[in-house]
Amino acid sequence: MGFIKEFKDFAFKGNVVDLAVAVIIGGAFGTIISSMVDDVITPLLLNPALKAANAENLAELKWGAVKYGNFLAAIIKFLVIAFVLFLVVKAASAANRKKEEAPAAPPEPSSTDKLLMEIRDELKKN
Repeated sequence: MGFIKEFKDFAFKGNVVDLAVAVIIGGAFGTIISSMVDDVITPLLLNPALKAANAENLAELKWGAVKYGNFLAAIIKFLVIAFVLFLVVKAASAANRKKEEAPAAPPEPSSTDKLLMEIRDELKKN
């Protein structure tokens, strides 16, 4: 019974669950970035540049037997993913910084504190 309890504690610990959520979100985010590169950036930016260089299909670029076109596409995709993640992290950091800089209102004194302040004020008067 101890092994099952240990596994349950491990599997449902906050860090493990957070990591699982991050991996799933990361996979979905990777799909979005791949689509952005394949369906938006490549047709808008890369294809005109490749046509100007007389290399319309990036995957077919090769030098002798070395096919470096797919490698170039992977590098471009990596750079776009890294840039988008940089922007996301920068925005999250800015949001956290603003939250930390916001002055917190002092907490309302409890009823006990109010009573003690009244007693203190009465003692000062006498």
